[in-house]
Amino acid sequence: MGVSGPGERGRRTAAVLVGASVVAGAAACSGGGESDGANAVRLAVSPTSGGKLRPDSPIDVRAHGGTIENVTVSAGGGAVEGDLSADRTRWRSRWSLTPGETYTVAATALGKDGGTRTVSSRFATAEVAKTNGATVEAPYDKETVGVGVPIIMNFQRPVKDRAAVERALEVTADKTVEGAWHWFGDRQVVFRTRQYWPAHTNVRFQAHLSGVRTGGDEYGGKDYAVGFKIGDSHVSTAGEDNHKMVVTVNGKKVRTIPTSMGRGGSRKYTTTNGVHLTMAKEDPTVMTSDWMGVAPGSPGGYSLTVYKSVRISNSGEYVHSAPWSVGSQGQENVSHGCINISPSNAKWFYKLSYRGDPVTVTGTSRELEPDNGWGFWQVGWNDWVKGGALKRPVTTAPHLDAATLSAQQGNGAKPKDGEKQGAEGN
Repeated sequence: MGVSGPGERGRRTAAVLVGASVVAGAAACSGGGESDGANAVRLAVSPTSGGKLRPDSPIDVRAHGGTIENVTVSAGGGAVEGDLSADRTRWRSRWSLTPGETYTVAATALGKDGGTRTVSSRFATAEVAKTNGATVEAPYDKETVGVGVPIIMNFQRPVKDRAAVERALEVTADKTVEGAWHWFGDRQVVFRTRQYWPAHTNVRFQAHLSGVRTGGDEYGGKDYAVGFKIGDSHVSTAGEDNHKMVVTVNGKKVRTIPTSMGRGGSRKYTTTNGVHLTMAKEDPTVMTSDWMGVAPGSPGGYSLTVYKSVRISNSGEYVHSAPWSVGSQGQENVSHGCINISPSNAKWFYKLSYRGDPVTVTGTSRELEPDNGWGFWQVGWNDWVKGGALKRPVTTAPHLDAATLSAQQGNGAKPKDGEKQGAEGN
């Protein structure tokens, strides 16, 4: 699916200045040629005991009577990021450590008397018996996506410690945007921005899950890193009552498309109302009556091969080519719930669409559920933030200072049960 993993913990040795990467551990010892007077700087490393450490154990380096000047880290799993306090007297690891890995650190501090002290350590992390695997549903690595796109991560098994997982998730971008994480059940966590992404934003998502205890004796399986780009702004509004869809590109109206939507009469034939996102492009796709419990070939059943289809929900709704309803498009609603458009308009819309383009439907009596496909924009911002384990927004600033990141890692309408049905047809 284009997701890279493991993520940013590739095999390398790092020599870094303070404020960057460091690891530390047991069996600390002082270097030679250093002052041992009463005013000499003292450098403490925690943990101090040897043996096997839990991978989610915090690593802490503190200087007393001076400041931390630099560290050198060597680890098979790669550099470990950490945050240095404003007064340069304390460093703490930012992410969990890789299970079954050996770490070596040398940290140097400068005393008020001008003397230095170096502490070196070596420790190993324990292997873990159970891992909770995860997949990134959206976006794909190197994908160009729409301005409404969410970041969706699904877990293999229930996550008991959602706060620990959420602290391990990092979103950065070359434009500062406010967003927040929201949990749907205990296996899916979704990042959504407060407002649509600015067009042409470059975004990077990193899940530092290796060594994160997701609950009990289960740990995250590995790290993930996904880089993607927000493309042009494609925003469409389809009116059930006026039988047309207006498409804008970068804020400018570029096409008005005659439509025919769900014919109504019952809930299942009513197009869902609200902000949808384009989820996938299918050409062709086979739509059948199975979704309503009627087998193709039975009275009232059907099986249709449909072209240039753009999915907008999990309850079987698409914007697609419907040559059989061209006479009704712009005039009346005759579909089973999809947005019917002409073959030429469907070809144009299919080519234009990215995953994550907003398609807002107005005027119908059936509201889109937040977990019906990617109906995440149906949740108000305050409720969206409350749905996170840490219940706070984050920013995608490209270079967050330690205090801002620490604050973010500290600590909508209620989602309804979405319909998980297949393509419902024409």
